[in-house]
Amino acid sequence: MENEDRKLITRRHVVHAAAAVAVTPLVGKLAWAQDVAPLPDMIMGDPDAPIEIIEYSSMTCPHCAAFHTETLPAIKENYLDTGKAKLVFREFPLDRVALTASAVARCIGEDGFFPFVDVLFRTQATWASSQDPVGEMKKLIRMSGKDPALVDACLEDQAVIDGILAVRLEGDQTYDIRSTPTFIINGDSHPGHMSVEEFEAVLEPYLTES
Repeated sequence: MENEDRKLITRRHVVHAAAAVAVTPLVGKLAWAQDVAPLPDMIMGDPDAPIEIIEYSSMTCPHCAAFHTETLPAIKENYLDTGKAKLVFREFPLDRVALTASAVARCIGEDGFFPFVDVLFRTQATWASSQDPVGEMKKLIRMSGKDPALVDACLEDQAVIDGILAVRLEGDQTYDIRSTPTFIINGDSHPGHMSVEEFEAVLEPYLTES
C-alpha cells in the first residue's frame, strides 16, 4: 500500500517534493475523493466582482497564515469591500492537522467560516505544533462561544472530510497546484505569499482589462 501511495503522489503531482512527507498520510484518502463532489466554495466579497481570486491554502502553512494576517486585511479593504474583487477560498490541506482544521472551519457554518479561519491563522503557531491540536481547536471553539463537542461531531462527518479532499484534488487536477498559498487570479496562477504592494501590483492590470 505504501508503494501505491507514493506512486499516487507522483502521478497526481499533489505538491512539490519538499512537502511530500507531510502529504503522504492523506494520499489514500485523496484516491477515495475522486468520485466525491467538492464542498461549495466559500466566497468573501461580491460574487459578481470582475476579479476572481481563488486561494488554495493549507491551514498549517506559515506562508498562508502570513497572507491572511499581513496582506489580506488591506486587500479586503481596497478590493473585496469595494466590489472590485472576490476571494474564493479553497482548501488544499498538506497534512492531517490542516485537514482537521479545515473540517472544523467548515462545520462552523458559512457565517462563521471566515472569522474562524482568521482565528486559526492568527493562532497557528499555538495549535499547529501542539501535541494535541484537536484539544487546542476545542479551546478556540469555546472562546468563540460554541460547544467544543462540535469538533468531535465534525471530525466524524465523513462527507465533510471527503468534500475537502475533493476540493484539494480538483485544484491539483485543474491548476496543478504545487505549493500553498497559490492564487488563481482570473485564470492565471500566482504561487507564493505576496506583500500588499506585490498583490496590488498583480491585481491592478486586471482592473484595467475589465
